[in-house]
Amino acid sequence: MRASITAIILLFAAAVHVYASNRPVEFSRKRNHLHRMQGILERRSLQQEAPRSPSGPAVYHVTAYGADPTGQNDSTDAVLKAISDALNCPGRGVLFEGIVNLGGARVDLDGGNYLISRPLLFPVSGRGNLAIHGGSLTASNNFPNDGYLLDLSSSSNSTYNYEFITLRDLLLDSNYRGGGIRITNSLRTTIDNCYVTRFNTTGILAQGGHETYIRTSYLGQHVTAGGDSGERSFSGTAIALAGNDNTVSDVVIFSAQTGILVTGQANLISGVHCYNKAAGFGGVGIHLRLPGLTQTRIVDSYMDYTGIVAEDPVQLTVANTFFLGDAFILFKSVKGVMSGVNVVDNMFAGGDRGIEIVQLEGNFGEVDQVEVDRNAVRGMAVKTTVARASVEGEGPSWTADLGAALIFPNLIKQVQYTFISDAASFPRHFVRNVSDNKVVIQSDVAVQARVYVTADQGGTYL
Repeated sequence: MRASITAIILLFAAAVHVYASNRPVEFSRKRNHLHRMQGILERRSLQQEAPRSPSGPAVYHVTAYGADPTGQNDSTDAVLKAISDALNCPGRGVLFEGIVNLGGARVDLDGGNYLISRPLLFPVSGRGNLAIHGGSLTASNNFPNDGYLLDLSSSSNSTYNYEFITLRDLLLDSNYRGGGIRITNSLRTTIDNCYVTRFNTTGILAQGGHETYIRTSYLGQHVTAGGDSGERSFSGTAIALAGNDNTVSDVVIFSAQTGILVTGQANLISGVHCYNKAAGFGGVGIHLRLPGLTQTRIVDSYMDYTGIVAEDPVQLTVANTFFLGDAFILFKSVKGVMSGVNVVDNMFAGGDRGIEIVQLEGNFGEVDQVEVDRNAVRGMAVKTTVARASVEGEGPSWTADLGAALIFPNLIKQVQYTFISDAASFPRHFVRNVSDNKVVIQSDVAVQARVYVTADQGGTYL
């Protein structure tokens, strides 16, 4: 019985094998042709279909629009179309009044390097909650000299043009033609982990609006790591804050004429390393061009051979910052006003050339609540608003000359002194004069004494 069943199975298998081996050639060719056609249709569908379905995640891949990630071909139109579609995706309510909430839409550069021939100007305003990330943009040789690779400056009928736009993990190469990023009249914008280079105007410009946060990023007109032979020719500005309430934190600026130019109030600069262009070559690390109302805080930063310039500073703090290579702070007089200024708890290191840590340009006739003190200085000349000295000798007068240490010429607002004498009598003594930054103490009789003097120019210490 088993032999009969085995014979039947073998006979059936042989029949199937004979049928399969003798299928018509035409059928095999048709099958292969259908498979090829199916592949072509699938590829065309991927190229032509929308990057997402209406109910799917709002992620727009620029390569799906035909952008060339190798940087060989112009990708401007493709990248702009991806940005446009993202800005026009279905809204999910509103953020600030007049700002459509895009729900976290993302434009993904897919890790490519894209050649851009004109500014990527956002075509639609009044949008928010959008991110552009993950790749490089390089300006072509015909990119306009006054343009910006990413330009968020389209005007809006609402109070702000954009809100909560995030630009992260990007390298922007301006190819010495124009700038990197421009943000105009926007609210709560973040630039995070970006590398902006080869600009000939401004790396990042924040105009109007407020709460633009630039953090953990690198900016330099030329790609260098210091000691560049062409440093004298560095030009342009790495970051320009032409608005209020912005923050620059944990940022390195490695080449430019000016590291950070501030023309708006209430900005915070923290953890910034500027070695853009040495002060000796005419460079400025941080330029505060807000005469009369500065309202700026510079803390925990590193001014590396390049310093700070502040015009008529009013409400300015510079604290816990390291100045290397004879870098100093220059107060520049416009109308001669300085008020509410604190330069405290910093470190200055220089080359023993007598460079003063704080310098004045022009005359300041109005000085109030100014404190420059408690700075650790090595290899530079100490300048302060609170100077101390001791004078010993036989009176009846003792003169403490504080001119070498005090910042302002011929200005002492307050004096404290201690009079110590072993004389049997107790002489009467008083402050006779404080002109020319000299404090003269006088007694009614001549005695051997030591006098300790503390003089304050800013009106804040005593």
